[in-house]
Amino acid sequence: MIIAIDGPSASGKGTLGRALAHKLGYHYLDTGALYRMVGLSVQRRGLDPTDQESAAAIAASLDPSSFQDSELRGEGVGSYASKIAALPKVRAALLKLQRDFAQKKPGTVLDGRDIGTVVCPDADFKFFVTASVEARAGRRLREHPTSDLAAITADIKARDERDSNRAVAPLKPAEDSILIDNSELTPDEALQAVLGAIELY
Repeated sequence: MIIAIDGPSASGKGTLGRALAHKLGYHYLDTGALYRMVGLSVQRRGLDPTDQESAAAIAASLDPSSFQDSELRGEGVGSYASKIAALPKVRAALLKLQRDFAQKKPGTVLDGRDIGTVVCPDADFKFFVTASVEARAGRRLREHPTSDLAAITADIKARDERDSNRAVAPLKPAEDSILIDNSELTPDEALQAVLGAIELY
C-alpha cells in the first residue's frame, strides 16, 4: 500500500502524514526533508542554491541519517530547499531513493510536492492537502515565534510561486487525488478525513 500526500508549504501535510503512518503501522517519508538536507548542505558550504551541478552531486551522495530534524527546520533552509527542488538533476538524483522507500512493507506514506504526479503516480491513494495562506503563515509563526508574520507570508507566497511554476514536477494535484482543505481542521480532524476517504474505497 502506497499513500501519497502532496500540498504546499505549511499546509499540514507532514503532521497528517506522520499521524496516518502511525495509525496504519506504515513507514513514513517526508520527501521535503530530503530537499532540505541538500539545501542545508549547500547553505553550509556557501554554495549558490541555483548551482545545479554542485547541488546534484550533494543529492547523489546524500546520507539522510546524518541530519537532525531540528537542523532542517532552521530559517532560510526552506528557501534554499525550494530553489534546489526546481533543479532537474537534483530531482533525478533523489527520485530513486524515494521510489525505493515507497516499496517498503507493509505500506508507506510519503508526503511532498510531486508524490502523486511523479514519484508514485500509481499510488493506491493520493491526497492533496491545501490551506489558506493566512492559516499557513500562522502555523509557521507558531513554529518560529520570533519571526515577522509579514515576512513569513511573503516567503510562503514566493515558495508557492516557485513550486507551482517550475519546469520540472510542478506542485499540482494529481487528477485522481482527493482534496483536503486543512485551513480550519485540527490535526485529528484532518486524520479522520483521510481515514474516512480510505474506508470509502
